[in-house]
Amino acid sequence: MRSVAIFYPVLALALWTLLVLLLVPLVRIRAVRLRHITSGDFRYGESDAVPPWVRLPNRNYMNLLELPVLFYVACVVAFVTGSVSPLAVSLAWAFVGLRVLHSVVHLTYNNVLHRLGAMALSSVALAVLLVHTALALSAK
Repeated sequence: MRSVAIFYPVLALALWTLLVLLLVPLVRIRAVRLRHITSGDFRYGESDAVPPWVRLPNRNYMNLLELPVLFYVACVVAFVTGSVSPLAVSLAWAFVGLRVLHSVVHLTYNNVLHRLGAMALSSVALAVLLVHTALALSAK
């Protein structure tokens, strides 16, 4: 296995994050054009006047910047230390797939239990990836 394979899921998640980021201004502009809010409602972040459907893409974008930081660190550490393995790459893809699933649920029908399931499973995949990387590193 080529060690650069660990960067394919990294790139996929980064691109997904950018796609969700593009939704933020689109939804906000639409809400302003529909006169649900004014542009002033974003002067200091999001005012209380901003409806939940307008806040949702921004909240999902923030989710994609929180826990995935540890994912990016684990993948870079695995690569730099020569600890990339088929298991590490599989766990990385599992994490990305579950994070995308979390986003899709969050941005569409937003069932909290379904989101929780995707988030919990992605957290487990990340934890196993981190432990696997740490064990591989300690064996060197």
